[in-house]
Amino acid sequence: MSQLGLLTARRFAPLFLTQFLGALNDNVFRFALIIFVTFTVAERTGLDTRMLVVLTGGIFILPFFLFSALAGQIADKYEKSRLIRHIKTAEVVVMGLGAVGFLIGNYPFLLAVLFLMGVQSTFFGPLKYGVLPQHLAGDELTGGNGLIQMGTYVAILVGGMLGGLLASLGTVAPHAIVATVVGVALIGRLCAGFIPHAAASAPAIEIDTNLARSTWRILVESARERGVLTLILLISLFWFVGATFLSVVPTYGKELLGADARAVTLLNAAFTVGIGIGSLACERLSRRRVELGLVPLAALGISLAALDVWLAGAPAPVRLGLDNFFAHPPAVRMFVDLVLIGACGALYIVPLYAALQARANAAWIARLLAALNVTNALFMVASAGFTMALYGAGVGVPGVFAAVAAINLAGMIAGAVALPEFFTRARAILAGRRAPASASPPDPPN
Repeated sequence: MSQLGLLTARRFAPLFLTQFLGALNDNVFRFALIIFVTFTVAERTGLDTRMLVVLTGGIFILPFFLFSALAGQIADKYEKSRLIRHIKTAEVVVMGLGAVGFLIGNYPFLLAVLFLMGVQSTFFGPLKYGVLPQHLAGDELTGGNGLIQMGTYVAILVGGMLGGLLASLGTVAPHAIVATVVGVALIGRLCAGFIPHAAASAPAIEIDTNLARSTWRILVESARERGVLTLILLISLFWFVGATFLSVVPTYGKELLGADARAVTLLNAAFTVGIGIGSLACERLSRRRVELGLVPLAALGISLAALDVWLAGAPAPVRLGLDNFFAHPPAVRMFVDLVLIGACGALYIVPLYAALQARANAAWIARLLAALNVTNALFMVASAGFTMALYGAGVGVPGVFAAVAAINLAGMIAGAVALPEFFTRARAILAGRRAPASASPPDPPN
């Protein structure tokens, strides 16, 4: 079935909608909370707004470190569609608690709800990617993953804009936020009810509830096979690169372009436009197969676009809004670079996810994806530390783009050394012929 045809297929569409609505709700809540922190909590308490926002992000990501291993074990042991329904029911409850938090305006309570949202997302992650290889044929994995990635980024963009809009509605803001997050959660639960049965991958495993030990074990097991470990590290590198770019674009827009809030939102939207283009192009360029040859070419594209931001330097800021955005050459150049980064990012990440799903042993796949969630979280935390270190050393935003471009290329070269198939298949694409078949999946861990 074609990529767009999957959007009407019972075996994919309910999962896609469930994932989209969940990501949308996460970001509506998080961005509404950030606005609440910035304009209400900081004024009430006198605390540093930047530290409060960092704390908010840290609270959401903490459960990925704590519970990913447990989530992966549960996802492998039990039937997946039922687990998804239970998790989406839990989301309705959590959003109900969030509604109470906004109505009473209690920041610590809202942080607790945000932590619970992170827990819910932690348990959903291994399931959504674990279900795909059970419901999709091998030649549909790339297209399905592309749609999931595109839907996720659209949900992040729309959720952030909607959350900020709702939080700015004055006295009716709490009620508007409550109605939205609870309503979206209920619709997501309804969609989850249509996800087809997905059999347990390893029903005989015994769940280890020792969080530290089980986390260490899945990390060690995932590192046992060099090809799989390479895929994991390159996926996490993508999240490092993406998190860094997303964190510095608002600063670039505001300080170097003189952009207002709406123009900065347009710059953020450029990523999503690019992700959408790349996600839809990936299936065609890969010829409906898992094509790792796209990855080094896409990594080169990301780095070249990022280097162009560095070469553009620091333009003289002007009063930049939506009305004159595309009449200002530096803004257009930045917009195009961000679209290219997003498009190449999709061409980079979609084949990696598809390859990981195709090559993972079926009895281990959810735990492998849980290990991936842990490493993704580590790399995103490293991104924040890396960016702050560069700022502390006096490096400007264009310099951050240059540094990330270099790290991205170095990581891709290291990945290709560990898994030469990347360059073999990239050369085949450039030569206009089909690359050799992929390697067989690894043996299951003991």
